Amino acid sequence: MPNRPATPFPTFLRKVRLTAFASVGALALSGCAGTTTPPVVPGQAQAITPEEKQQGAQAHPQLVAEFGGSYEGPGAGYVQQVGQNIATQSGLANAQSAYTVTLLNSPVNNAFAIPGGYIYTTRQLVGLIDNEAELAAVLGHEVGHVAARHSQSRQKAAQQNSILGVLGSVLSGVLLGNSALGQIGQQVAQTGSQLLTLGYSRSQERQADDLGVAYLSGAGYDPRAMSTVLRSLAEQNALDARLTGRGDTNVPEWASTHPDPASRVNEALAEAQGMPGNVTNRDVFLSRINGMMYGDDPKQGVVNGSTFIHPVFGFQFRAPDGYFMVNGTQAVTITGQTGKAQLTTRPYGNNLESYIRAAFADLTPQGQQNIVPQAIQRTTVNGIEAAYGQARVNNGQSNVEVTVFAYEFSNDQAFHFLTITPVGQTATFNPMFNSMRRISSAEANAVKARKVSVVTVKSGDTIRSLANRMAYDNAQLERFLVLNSLDPNATLRAGEKVKIVTY
Repeated sequence: MPNRPATPFPTFLRKVRLTAFASVGALALSGCAGTTTPPVVPGQAQAITPEEKQQGAQAHPQLVAEFGGSYEGPGAGYVQQVGQNIATQSGLANAQSAYTVTLLNSPVNNAFAIPGGYIYTTRQLVGLIDNEAELAAVLGHEVGHVAARHSQSRQKAAQQNSILGVLGSVLSGVLLGNSALGQIGQQVAQTGSQLLTLGYSRSQERQADDLGVAYLSGAGYDPRAMSTVLRSLAEQNALDARLTGRGDTNVPEWASTHPDPASRVNEALAEAQGMPGNVTNRDVFLSRINGMMYGDDPKQGVVNGSTFIHPVFGFQFRAPDGYFMVNGTQAVTITGQTGKAQLTTRPYGNNLESYIRAAFADLTPQGQQNIVPQAIQRTTVNGIEAAYGQARVNNGQSNVEVTVFAYEFSNDQAFHFLTITPVGQTATFNPMFNSMRRISSAEANAVKARKVSVVTVKSGDTIRSLANRMAYDNAQLERFLVLNSLDPNATLRAGEKVKIVTY
């Protein structure tokens, strides 16, 4: 959640006009099989058109804002340079200046590109990466999607099949379909407006991998880097699944745009066999990202296990046991087996009842009668003025209960949970509603940002001793191993460099 108290961010369920975002795609997005993919010769892609350039320029500012803004700290200029270098391998444009590469201030492992030469990656993904060749692989994969015009073909398929209506014209928010609660859970992306496109087909993903491998080789990089970075993403997905208590290694479809990329690891490795290139630039990469922020930005609030704390707005709450939280730029998403919720805000006029009715109205598809709560009850939670309302809505298959639980923090600032549960199970979220509290100045000041720290292994250092320096209360060893792509039985050598996460 952003540090923008003067201008509340739009509610996560309001329908978002994203015409210019029709061609956005993520590194690990999934799709459906069977889409044909016309061949694209590496280095000979059709040039960027004026229309694509205009489309990208229009989308860029809002897209950057939706993903937490650009990150200007350590490594930003370096990421831009690597991205521009690898992009020229595509043939989309010959000059590095034709590409705009942006490092995003987001704690989510993600990368994507839009037409017009606009390429993006998050600082979180860069922190997971092990060397410059892997960074080039991530960015080259996204350039491959653009070079092959994958987004345009997926948009046409969406229009023809009426999936989400006309993609790029109106995309629904996190929990809603095109009709009132009509497709709950079918199209929920990472958070809020990060639902920007349909997934690519399986063949399109493989083609982007193959193009990225060719770009790596053409630039002199080790082409096997595509395989190793996909393996790191798969291992991170598996670790996230274990840490959040999920039985599988895939983040639930409604909680992430990142299905497990493990199935592509061997294919990318096979594609790289026999191709020239051996540059990895590991030490250069590590020196450039040393000090980069890792995890949540305190200015946007921090998820710490089952607790969310926002030092700027001055509050804290706890998610129900067994629920998975993701902090986004527009909302905090809370997801579990028996319900879904988000904490967000909207403009406040010093009247909680009006605020709640407006929050329900935000859920109503354009042109339909407003969703209205059955009643609004006033209460207090840990000294905070609060109110809540419920409405029963048919989601196309069954009735569900929608709850808006709002808190007044000042005369011009309120926040609210919006929850969706099966009928009769709203009480699942009662502990969360009642956990909301203000925090003290001391608690707010104690919230610190984490960062990537590159350290040199000394004689006597072990995997365990270095992992113990990780700034986490749990799973220090597992986090250290995934961060550095190490096997538990690996032996560290004095003088080599590794990453740890510190405050």
